[in-house]
Amino acid sequence: MHLHEDGNEKPQRVTALHVLWGRLKEHPLARVGPGLITGVADDDPSGIATYSQAGAQFGLNMLWTMPLAYPLMASVQAMCAQIGRVTGKGLAANIKIAFPPIVLKSVVVLLLIANTLNIAADVAAMGEVAELVSGVDRHLMTAILVVGTLLLQVFVPYHRYVFFLKWLTLSLLAYAAVLFTVHVPWREVALRTVWPKLTLDSSAAAVVVGVFGTTISPYLFFWQASEEVEDMRAKRGASPLVLDPAAARAELRRIQWDTWSGMLYSNLTAYFIMLATALTLHVAGITDIETAAQAAAALRPLAGDFAFILFALGILGVGLIGVPVLAGSAAYAFAEAIGWKSGLERRAADARGFYGVIAVSVLAALVIQYSPISPMKALFWSAVINGVVAVPLLVVITLIASKKSVMGAFTASPPIVILGWITTAVMGVAAVRMFIPS
Repeated sequence: MHLHEDGNEKPQRVTALHVLWGRLKEHPLARVGPGLITGVADDDPSGIATYSQAGAQFGLNMLWTMPLAYPLMASVQAMCAQIGRVTGKGLAANIKIAFPPIVLKSVVVLLLIANTLNIAADVAAMGEVAELVSGVDRHLMTAILVVGTLLLQVFVPYHRYVFFLKWLTLSLLAYAAVLFTVHVPWREVALRTVWPKLTLDSSAAAVVVGVFGTTISPYLFFWQASEEVEDMRAKRGASPLVLDPAAARAELRRIQWDTWSGMLYSNLTAYFIMLATALTLHVAGITDIETAAQAAAALRPLAGDFAFILFALGILGVGLIGVPVLAGSAAYAFAEAIGWKSGLERRAADARGFYGVIAVSVLAALVIQYSPISPMKALFWSAVINGVVAVPLLVVITLIASKKSVMGAFTASPPIVILGWITTAVMGVAAVRMFIPS
């Protein structure tokens, strides 16, 4: 109740918007942790292009990669989340303590370059798709999208911004919806998922490397650890688990559920993208897809306007999640390495360096749109750098998660550590394969 100037009470006006806002805040989705956003950010526009190419080129015979990638990806992300929540520090801050300075500096510089190139490829795809849908020039749409995401990150507090990001994750359902517009031979799909007809020649190996490199990406490691720290700081009375062991059981259970479910959502979406493009583009003889926008455009004459719109909106939705995650993960890593204040919950005036890194990486990506550099070339070099960074970074993450001197009594469980080492071996083979000429 509010008071008039004469002291009488006046009823507070409750609008339909207030009611809707209250219901959204109480929705279970609003209480989901960083795992969901991290998983969805993995299916960014450049990832969609990779999965579309796999489906278009090899049909149903690349579906097996997602069931294999899921436990590897989820185990690594679970370790990163646990490191953040247990220590109360991001991944870069923990590397700074546990390893020589050259390790952290090398990783952070390469991460910053790779993320900027990846953002360039993502915003280019978003601009192309926005042009396809609206008819407005792609460069103008790219600029609007880039400036919009940058302003949101800098001026909207994290707890509000992340609320809307969680609702944007629903955009991934568009790729499942596309399957309702085409005939799906489910028996054949199930068979090829476990028993593909595939000759692992150089072209097939290159796509497998691309799929795993896109799915298990270094920027996700830094983001999830840092967002666990952000979530901890947002909870009144919460402390790092090394200082608050009583909260450990519930928090570690939440991390496991949140991370494994978020990565499942991510991998299922990638599976659906491969399946949708296999049943449309591959069947029609369209086997060469370079961008997510190209996949959306090619889908229109084959599956209709509705499927095209669903695919396009999905690209825009996940792009609006992926770009902030790419920029934010680099900013967290750089700020922690330098010793600057960091955090999306801080005001820009209190963390100038942190927000400066976000601004520079996003605006540099925008400049690439107006330069002779091809967005696909940017994506290629991003993949190369990520391939170089991923393997030593996975070694570092697995060692940190196993160190009692860092994690106290809350080291990663043996099955998670084993999966971490398996992931390191798989990504090591992928990295070596990437440098072998086809």
